[in-house]
Amino acid sequence: MMVNVHEAKTNFSKLLEMAHAGQEIILAKSGKPYALLTPLPSGGVAQRKPGRLSGKVTESFFEPLPEEEIAAWERTCSSCWTPTPCF
Repeated sequence: MMVNVHEAKTNFSKLLEMAHAGQEIILAKSGKPYALLTPLPSGGVAQRKPGRLSGKVTESFFEPLPEEEIAAWERTCSSCWTPTPCF
């Protein structure tokens, strides 16, 4: 089912119930598909587990980066002027 943004705002609760029941709803902006409202998996969203990487991150992770590494991250692309380098 495809609905436009205005209709989705007006009937959000109804659409949410439909998605929860298993129906996929396409949200359209200016008549073009823009986003998808889908139900979550039956088990829900996995919860984060604190300490999962305990002992796997070495002390070198916390050391300052070399200047050339920092410069590479801060450089702008001269062809498109994005704040990150284009590869």
